Amino acid sequence: MGTARPNPSVGAVIVYNDVIIGAGFTSVYGQSHAEVNAIASVQDKSLLKEATIYVTLEPCAHFGKTPPCADLIVKHQLKKVVIGCVDTNSLVSGKGIERLEKAGVQVVVGVLEDECRRHHKRFFTNQEQKRPYIILKWAETKDRFVAPLTKNKQQPVWISNTYSKQLVHKWRAEEHAILVGTNTVLADNPNLTVRTWSGQNPIRIVLDKNLRLPKEANVFDGAVKTIVFYAIEKQKKLQENLAISKNETDNTSLVFEAIDFSNAIASQICRKLHGHKIQSVIIEGGTQTLQTFIDENLWDEARVFIGDISFEKGINAPVLKKNLKKQIYIKNDVLKIYMND
Repeated sequence: MGTARPNPSVGAVIVYNDVIIGAGFTSVYGQSHAEVNAIASVQDKSLLKEATIYVTLEPCAHFGKTPPCADLIVKHQLKKVVIGCVDTNSLVSGKGIERLEKAGVQVVVGVLEDECRRHHKRFFTNQEQKRPYIILKWAETKDRFVAPLTKNKQQPVWISNTYSKQLVHKWRAEEHAILVGTNTVLADNPNLTVRTWSGQNPIRIVLDKNLRLPKEANVFDGAVKTIVFYAIEKQKKLQENLAISKNETDNTSLVFEAIDFSNAIASQICRKLHGHKIQSVIIEGGTQTLQTFIDENLWDEARVFIGDISFEKGINAPVLKKNLKKQIYIKNDVLKIYMND
């Protein structure tokens, strides 16, 4: 998860006489696709002429970083291709299937289609809705608070347990970007990086309407590309700040995007992030930021931890009126997963 971007993470299996003889999945971006890796894994290539390749997404038919997978399948004369779902990318859509059929390959499309589309949900959301796949995530107490009203230090007050926290870092490694609001940065000074898991740090996205965040904040440390959304009427203030700090103007990992905070904030953010080719975002808070995306119905999945503690008073959790899809117990934590169907 997360290593093939911007390519979809495709899976392929090759079968001969009901026996799996090869399998592969998409390599790191710029390297081999699933079909290439699956074919390469077959020891006796002479079996390919009587074999079937099952692939979660339509094989590509265009030259990108690598040659077309459809051409490789034709070259090895595989007799049958079973495709989970059609690629809706205009560069591919239907062209891979057409290339295979013209070469005399038997093609079956739509096997486990719903499951394959779910597997490629980030890719399809990006292609079809022109926005990132959006995951909301927060932790709340048993009495539905996400944070205390006051605290002594500029750091998070943990609601969930150690295992839940590690799972969150795994999720960060899987998604393209992570987003928080101004108050979260001011209250917690988070790094928004992957630490208790192995993986790539997500792009950091920060909402800073009035440009209030100090340049010493961890999110501005230059370690990871960071996009800051600010109010369009604050452009003069931004220009003055950048003129004072030459280091920031030289820092290509820091990008500023102006939006109108008085109108459809989430929609504007989604359009801008699509322009940055960001395929998925995990939104980690705070309540106002999360509720903005909920109220505009711009989210796909919500992952909510219920910790085994109470605050009695504090900052209220977001309100999400959707049917629960799954509930998982992580020791004394409860993880509730909602899908916006």
